[in-house]
Amino acid sequence: MPVLSAVPFVAMAMKAEDLLREALSLPDDERAGLAAELLASLDEAGDDPDVVEAEWAAEIQRRVDAVEAGEVSAKSWESVRERLLAKRSR
Repeated sequence: MPVLSAVPFVAMAMKAEDLLREALSLPDDERAGLAAELLASLDEAGDDPDVVEAEWAAEIQRRVDAVEAGEVSAKSWESVRERLLAKRSR
């Protein structure tokens, strides 16, 4: 890669770093909103809601089938919560 073609990339990376620094200085609620908008922008604009709904329905059915077949087991919220709180306090 020629050195000159790398210059715009470096400038863009610095711009992104500056933007990140600014974003991190925002209050929590504004950062959360910005993060949600950025994540939404990564979704394909052409996603067909019917296709997405069908894919979710298939995923839900796959999970139900796995539980019913005994391939996975459910855990109570209490046990999951205890485990997460224990991890958090480490």
